[in-house]
Amino acid sequence: MTNKTYLDLIEKATFARVNAYAPYSGYKVGAALLCSDGTVFKGANIENSAYSETVCAERVAFFHAINKGGDRRDFKAIAIVGGKGNKITDFAYPCGSCRQVMSEFCSDKFKIVLYDGKEVKVTTLGKLLPDNFGPKNLGK
Repeated sequence: MTNKTYLDLIEKATFARVNAYAPYSGYKVGAALLCSDGTVFKGANIENSAYSETVCAERVAFFHAINKGGDRRDFKAIAIVGGKGNKITDFAYPCGSCRQVMSEFCSDKFKIVLYDGKEVKVTTLGKLLPDNFGPKNLGK
């Protein structure tokens, strides 16, 4: 993938972040999930006063893509941006639950693109979740 692809994904994640509902933490996250056919699904975090019911931007994007079905289950990369208020302030790494959802649908080589407002960092799911439990453990 090219730097332009990463920058385009970051831009889409930044636009998705505008839709975040974060009245409790004030920490708004946007995600843009790239499918192999070029389709991009966006998501924003949605908080809830019962904190465990909060859904992260990454899972919103994945669930939206999965719900659409078809050939849009071959994922290449996801860009994630986040920060307090209206600024992107730091690298918003995916939480453990999001990493586990990613491992259900993506290989260890799946790209995770992070942006802190100044610098782009690209890593892989395998680096963030080594030795994951997934479909392979259940004979799938």
